[in-house]
Amino acid sequence: MNTVPTKRRQATKKTRDAATYALFTGPAMILYLAFFVTPLLLSLFYSMQDWNGISTTFNFVGLKNYIDVLHEEAFLDSLGFTFKYMLANMIIMNAAGLLIALALNSNLKLKTALRGAYFLPIVISGVVVGYLWNIIIVRLFPIIGDWTGLELFTKNWPSYPNTAFAAIMIASVWQSFGYYMMIYLTGLQSVPDSLLEAAAIDGATPLQRFFRITVPIMRPTFTICIFLSMVNALKAFDIIYSLTFGGPYGSTTSISLQVFLDAFKRNLLSYASAKAMLFCLIIVIISFTQVALMKRKEVEL
Repeated sequence: MNTVPTKRRQATKKTRDAATYALFTGPAMILYLAFFVTPLLLSLFYSMQDWNGISTTFNFVGLKNYIDVLHEEAFLDSLGFTFKYMLANMIIMNAAGLLIALALNSNLKLKTALRGAYFLPIVISGVVVGYLWNIIIVRLFPIIGDWTGLELFTKNWPSYPNTAFAAIMIASVWQSFGYYMMIYLTGLQSVPDSLLEAAAIDGATPLQRFFRITVPIMRPTFTICIFLSMVNALKAFDIIYSLTFGGPYGSTTSISLQVFLDAFKRNLLSYASAKAMLFCLIIVIISFTQVALMKRKEVEL
């Protein structure tokens, strides 16, 4: 048997496959290395230096920046606000997305138009959303307050900590809940109608069908939506930046905004890098814990 041509063909096929693989994955890998891995490694390097982002000299300080960050009261306050925002965002966003998805999964005549209308704000930049809601809250709310006589609307919301937080939540939910609604809609449409019909014939109520059939099947969807809403809230920057700029008195300053201010307003780039690395570690720990806990409860049909 002539095995040499066969081996050559196999080698040629492997080379062709490798070239095809490199052609399709190469650009993505280059972008990943350039815009994720390299900045991450540079941030780790800068976090152990005493550098203002301008000077040409570096002064190695080891873990001093990390120790100083952990003892900074403003960092701890920002961390508390970020976690508060994450919990509120995760609960409200998923509850609103699921409820609207349930409504639009029925036989409404305008459900297609409503799906598009609810999803549309997600394509708007977060900075634009923040400025838009700033105009609505500062200029339109007082008019509503004069018409209705409600004192709540006569206040300048960004000037008070509680109402500033509420303003951020309103803007965030308005922009993003449609995204989670679409994911929940996809999950609802994956539930077999035959199971629901069989349960209905057996006398199960709508609530029983939802909690006994729909929810178990949709657990992977819940895992995805909770993960995305949690991580997106932890990284919140653009809406807060344009709506309240962290005020009043730093009460709505997220970690991302604080890192930005330290790096580009106070020229503390090494210190900001240490904050960013610590916060990155916190996000990784929370994300892996959440996914691991929810994966255990998922069911497969």
